[in-house]
Amino acid sequence: MKVYRTDEIRNVVLLGHGGSGKTSLAEAMAYVSGATNRMGKITDHNTISDFDKEEQKREFSISTTLLPIEWEKAKINILDTPGYFDFVGEVEEAVSAADAAVIVVSGKSGVEVGTEKAWELCDKYKLPRMIYVTEMDVDDASFRQVVEDLNERYGKVIAPHFQPIRENEKLVGYVNVIKNAGRRYTGIGQREECDIPDYCKPNLETYREKLLEAVAEISDEYMERYFAGEEFSVEEIRAAMRTEVMEGRIVPVAMGSNVQAQGVANLLSDIVRFFPSPDWRECAGINRKTNEIYEANYDFAKAKSAYVFKTMVDPFIGKYSFVKVCSGVLKGEDTLYNADSETDEKLGKIYTMVGNKPVEVKELFAGDIGAIAKLTNTKTGDTLSAKTTPVLFGKTEYSKPYTYMKYVTKNKGDEDKVSQALQKMMAEDITLKAVNDSENRQTLIYGMGDQHLEIAVSKLLERYKCEVTLETPKVAFRETIKKNSDVDTKYKKQSGGHGQYGHVKMKFASSGDLDTPYIFEETVVGGAVPKNYFPAVEKGLQESVVKGPLAGYPVVGVKATLYDGSYHPVDSSEMAFKTATIQAFKKGFMEAGPVLLEPIASIKVVVPDDYTGDVMGDLNKRRGRVLGMNPIAGGLQEIVADIPMTGVFGYCTVLRSMTGGRGTYSYEFARYEQAPSDVQEAEIAKRAAEE
Repeated sequence: MKVYRTDEIRNVVLLGHGGSGKTSLAEAMAYVSGATNRMGKITDHNTISDFDKEEQKREFSISTTLLPIEWEKAKINILDTPGYFDFVGEVEEAVSAADAAVIVVSGKSGVEVGTEKAWELCDKYKLPRMIYVTEMDVDDASFRQVVEDLNERYGKVIAPHFQPIRENEKLVGYVNVIKNAGRRYTGIGQREECDIPDYCKPNLETYREKLLEAVAEISDEYMERYFAGEEFSVEEIRAAMRTEVMEGRIVPVAMGSNVQAQGVANLLSDIVRFFPSPDWRECAGINRKTNEIYEANYDFAKAKSAYVFKTMVDPFIGKYSFVKVCSGVLKGEDTLYNADSETDEKLGKIYTMVGNKPVEVKELFAGDIGAIAKLTNTKTGDTLSAKTTPVLFGKTEYSKPYTYMKYVTKNKGDEDKVSQALQKMMAEDITLKAVNDSENRQTLIYGMGDQHLEIAVSKLLERYKCEVTLETPKVAFRETIKKNSDVDTKYKKQSGGHGQYGHVKMKFASSGDLDTPYIFEETVVGGAVPKNYFPAVEKGLQESVVKGPLAGYPVVGVKATLYDGSYHPVDSSEMAFKTATIQAFKKGFMEAGPVLLEPIASIKVVVPDDYTGDVMGDLNKRRGRVLGMNPIAGGLQEIVADIPMTGVFGYCTVLRSMTGGRGTYSYEFARYEQAPSDVQEAEIAKRAAEE
């Protein structure tokens, strides 16, 4: 592939609901542009984008894929993203590298939750956008309905500039609203002029009026001409649209059929025509040497710098770091400095990726997207730059994973192998986390939802031959006491020669401090227990609080006072006093009103107004206490509640099904509270069964 200058590059992310047709659109784009000579199908498992075995098996995208396309003397870097919410990290990576977005909407399913989320992401990253309505070759597809729904949600920015011509429920051509002319398809990427059918004219008038109104708003001069009834030329309309699209004041709506590759050539031309090149956007970091702001701004004349927005780790083709060049021109054999890991990285060859196929390029200009193989000290979010101008760019914010399960290796001794495989998967997927919960002797895996975790397990087996099973995780309960107790414990053992003798009298009470396992005091008088045995008594306490006598959970908030005891000048030892203390603790703890404490999380649930009743009802079922509601812009409510950690388990799936995927939540540990008696009894019974 030839080298393209910054002004010839378009970085475009495909966004939309799962199943709306993003991957098949990317495939049609590659075919129409001549990047491939055959059009793959998702059902045939041969598309460029969905090359991973998991994607082929499930027939939907899991990862973001790069697809560079050459069209009208420009290079379009297409970033094809997953549509399902469990893979939002991949979408966030792609959006951080894109300069514009095509939101794909199914003409059959219409505007869905994924459409709304895509729009929100474009707002967050200030991306110019277009909407492309797919499946216009399907019987019950309706372009008019999609446009009406978009108008209702997003108002006057929506500007359809193509309209389908359908005969016998089949897409046979289109009306170009800008040119006010009809076109009939004659072959792939080919069309001829035709008359506009009468049945298209009422909608066409509405669409054209809307478009011209939007164009007129570009200046007072245009507005005067519009009101005077003057016609704008095609060039004037397009020039005005480019400005309006880049500033987000117009969102053009196009349409077509991915399967028939109809409407795709128009879309590619619109991308080149209306979307900005990277140097239209600002890009600034910090110069580590001077601590001043470094304005990279995708200027190829400045010192080299690049941001690593994604990592691909493939067992067969190795590790590739996907970069967006922020300034300068990257060349093979460059040595760049990683300001995050403070190491030098020799680049070797530079590639552009076509799906999972690396294609070597000589250089990458500022604003271009490419990949570098085998960077050992570089991870997603790092900055590479010239050592003379060491730069750090701000890291992309990713959604935090809150869904978790315990994982257990199927074969004994596979723990290290699984751990190493997970490290590679976490390097690739920023929203996947593995955590060692040593306190509960379990390893946890965190993801964006149940499907995310299930696919991670499947990948472990498929790619790395590691078999694990997912189980319900243990909740980190605590044990404490509510009352006081006074115990007298003697440990005596005689077995020929030296015996063992330790005798303690101890009081146990609540310390009131649930952050500290125990407080130890001694009030021994007259040397009943010599001072040199006090550390042994404390050691006994230390060991005892690790696993409480009630249900085997760590102990907190206990005050232990050693006030008396006795010793034997020959048989007493540290070991004997430690053992006596352990026995005293067990007895004293169980006599002092032992209770189980459960972890309470502070949860925030953000949902549209319509769902607040259902969500609050469900939180109550989970023993949650709703503390309040805060209205948020866009007709949303934030519900704040306290909820036991046991109630958080499985919440992701329930919330999504309750709100049609519109609800989001986050939580953090708040404190411990006494568990209700039924919960306590169940946990004690569970422990007894385990033993």
